[in-house]
Amino acid sequence: MSKASEQEELLENGESSDELYERHAITCDPGQEPYRIDKFLVGRIEYATRNKVQKAIESGMVTVNGKNVQPNYKVKPGDEIIVYSDKEVKGEQIVPEFIPLDIQYEDDDVMIINKPAGLVVHPASGNPNGTLINGVAWYLKQKNKDISEETLPRYGMVHRIDKNTSGLMVLAKTDKAVTSLAKQFFDHTVFRRYIALVWGDPSEDEGTVNAHIGRHQRFRKLFDAYPEGDHGKEAITHYKVLERFGYVTLVECRLETGRTHQIRVHMQHIGHPLFNDDFYGGDRIVKGTVYSKYKQFVENCFAICPRHALHARNIGFKHPGTGEQVLFECELPQDMKELIEKWRNYVKFKGVPEE
Repeated sequence: MSKASEQEELLENGESSDELYERHAITCDPGQEPYRIDKFLVGRIEYATRNKVQKAIESGMVTVNGKNVQPNYKVKPGDEIIVYSDKEVKGEQIVPEFIPLDIQYEDDDVMIINKPAGLVVHPASGNPNGTLINGVAWYLKQKNKDISEETLPRYGMVHRIDKNTSGLMVLAKTDKAVTSLAKQFFDHTVFRRYIALVWGDPSEDEGTVNAHIGRHQRFRKLFDAYPEGDHGKEAITHYKVLERFGYVTLVECRLETGRTHQIRVHMQHIGHPLFNDDFYGGDRIVKGTVYSKYKQFVENCFAICPRHALHARNIGFKHPGTGEQVLFECELPQDMKELIEKWRNYVKFKGVPEE
């Protein structure tokens, strides 16, 4: 399967890397002759065109020695050039469609949306509608009737969360906001805190998982952790125990990087897959007793929360417009609230017997 095909498959299932921009770092050779930077980059970056490069420069996606430049800037020996580029495979044309949106905050620069579980974030080839972005397109068209379907923007998606993960996403509304947020995500300065229910009882109250994440060597729809770093990309997750229920544990996870399925893969890697995660072994009894009543209890829990128990609770960043640090938070969705309360009552009234 080609890289483009793999990415489109992920988009169709609402599963893709959090970070939708990548960074190209180029150092000019000691013998580099003066040359317009737009022409220079066209020759150094695969599939780049002069028009795209100029737009990237004008929107602040290109820096030289840490500063923005104009398209006519002449590169010179030793220049450190950084180019941020959109790595998303474009799907079909976005069709505005009424989809209820839980908009937590909005101004001229950004939108903060609380995405429900089960909603795909972005349309892709073969899956042109029914996504959060279709809903955003409809919402913005109501605010500005002059926007046509042909000129609808991509709404500044700088990250995404999985289809069956609930919680906060930030969308940029201007080119300046896209540039600012893309850089912040890449530099790992965006604060992202998730709440998860995982199988098992972690031995430590807090810890860090540092293991590369890449496609599974045999099963291409899955991802795997590679602690030696010989495959995949660097991924770091910090976790902290919030509440213990014996057979399952409520934890918070803070992302330092944003790889595909990062929390799900990392927690499975350390022996604590997310509760009811059908990709990574959490949709079966991992810890507990052999009694039929316990099995029925777990089945009832799966019915209450019929998806992996993961919620993006907080997101914080430097506001692209004001420059101030902002932090947003949303409460747990009802399915996770009920799931946690059910386990809390299980421990309270029945205790957790020794295995």
